[in-house]
Amino acid sequence: MAGTEKSNKKLLRELNPPQILALGFLLLIITGAILLWLPISTNKSISFLDALFTATSATTVTGLVVVDPGTTFNLFGQIVIMCLIQIGGLGFMSFAVLVIMLLGKRIGLKQRMLVQEALNQPSVGGVVRLVKVLLIFSLAIEFVATCLLSLDWVPKLGFFKGVYYSLFHSVSAFNNAGFALWPDSLARFYDDPVVNLVITLLIITGGLGFTVLSDIWYSKEFHQLSLHSKLMIVGTLTINVTAVLIFFVFEYHNPDTIGKMSLFDKLQTSYFQGITPRTAGFQTVDMSDLHPGTVIITIMLMFIGAGSGSTASGIKVTTFLVILLAVITFIRGKNEPVVFGRSIRFSTVIRAISVAVISMTVLFIGTLLLTITEHASFIRLLFESVSAFGTVGLSMGLTDDLSTPGRCIIMFMMFFGRVGPLTLAFSLSVPKKGNIRFPNGDVFTG
Repeated sequence: MAGTEKSNKKLLRELNPPQILALGFLLLIITGAILLWLPISTNKSISFLDALFTATSATTVTGLVVVDPGTTFNLFGQIVIMCLIQIGGLGFMSFAVLVIMLLGKRIGLKQRMLVQEALNQPSVGGVVRLVKVLLIFSLAIEFVATCLLSLDWVPKLGFFKGVYYSLFHSVSAFNNAGFALWPDSLARFYDDPVVNLVITLLIITGGLGFTVLSDIWYSKEFHQLSLHSKLMIVGTLTINVTAVLIFFVFEYHNPDTIGKMSLFDKLQTSYFQGITPRTAGFQTVDMSDLHPGTVIITIMLMFIGAGSGSTASGIKVTTFLVILLAVITFIRGKNEPVVFGRSIRFSTVIRAISVAVISMTVLFIGTLLLTITEHASFIRLLFESVSAFGTVGLSMGLTDDLSTPGRCIIMFMMFFGRVGPLTLAFSLSVPKKGNIRFPNGDVFTG
């Protein structure tokens, strides 16, 4: 026994931070699946695969479901889901650091490196302070949102149910999870300004990224923000406004979505559905009724995702912007991308391209496998695959009908979407030392 324990400790010491992060997410998923599978969590028995799918979706803050969380799971099961969402969204290492601090223990370099990896930070400096700000700010935002939603839902649902539903959906929205306790997500609240505004503000705040939130907290003016924060704020605003306008124009005359609504309801529904593809997953209209053009734009938004080091996934807004700036730089005949008076390193451009290409490769393979295992149109399969990778949770009605192999593929896509890009970015950001250089050669492209 002593020898086995010793070998296990040695194995843990040999694992690098990305591997420990992936292993931690995997253990959290398995633990959550076992808890959700137990009779104390459900109103009716479910298979272990259904429990595993739900736990994977909650831990990776996706929101795709094969069973209705509101009716399948009882209060205990729903609280387990909420805890998985909170830990998966904010990062289990952040909670581990909190426990260490509460116990009065010293946070060593290994723990700092793990937090650095979990929050996708460039260095270990300041990560403990960032965790403190992250946890305090997150809990405060969720508390305020719970109070605001309670003002709207307590009169409709009663005190306990109104407060509880407000808390659950606040946690789900801030962590960009998209889990809802109603079978139609939030479709019944399409004309409720309070729900539309509170939920979308939570989605945007959680999707900006913890580094940006911390930067905003400590900076007084826009010009004092870091380049990353400036890009995230401007990029998020631009993408959101564009998405809302496109949804409004494309769906304006669609009778199955917003065509029959009043102008005000059309505007607030377009606003909500323009924000939610940024890895949130809530919906106030049926995705299967969307105009084909809207579906394509939604797929693109899900692929881009939100902020680096946030509760959201996707390739990240800054990755998309860096690639876009690199393309613009090439077209203009310049040597390096420049934005806000700062140049972007060549290594950053290569990292962004690598993340995008590998992500597209995984999506291609995942979608290809789904075409073999499932009987559905290509656009529905692609939509489901991108939604899983971006940990979004939107679906065109395919999730319930997935076969067992299809569910396994989607679970892998969710896991990779949450853990893979972080691990990839960390690996690519570590410079490899070496003095060997090779002569240049020409390759014709384009």
